[in-house]
Amino acid sequence: MKGAAKARSAARLAAVQALYQVEMEATPLAQLLDEFHRHRLGAEIEGDQYAQAETAFFDDVVRGVGARRDEIDELLSAKLAEGWRIDRLDKTMLQILRAGTWELLARADVPTGSAISEYVDVAHAFFEAREAKFVNGVLDAVAKVARA
Repeated sequence: MKGAAKARSAARLAAVQALYQVEMEATPLAQLLDEFHRHRLGAEIEGDQYAQAETAFFDDVVRGVGARRDEIDELLSAKLAEGWRIDRLDKTMLQILRAGTWELLARADVPTGSAISEYVDVAHAFFEAREAKFVNGVLDAVAKVARA
């Protein structure tokens, strides 16, 4: 993977982690972005070297999901299987789907297949193959609407 692509992948993973923190702790956005910029993006934490992330892209995803959360959640809710509600999803899963949906809605410069496969890769960082397939299916359904 080339440097720029790797940095963008790292930004997506960090964005999901940041969105999870917002969901669980209601951290104010400015504080959250500052914390990630200073301590998480490309940093070494407890001996683990974090990949250098594309900061502007990270900010774009985190801010974008925050700004369009209601629209994103409505679209996701419409694409979940009957009987499933967004509030039943694992909190990490929900952030992966929100970030992927935002990217499909707002970043026409990112090819549909690339956006989906990137968030499937993010899902693999937290879940087993079954959940990654779920991400693929939901984001594919979202893309049919978002990129129509």
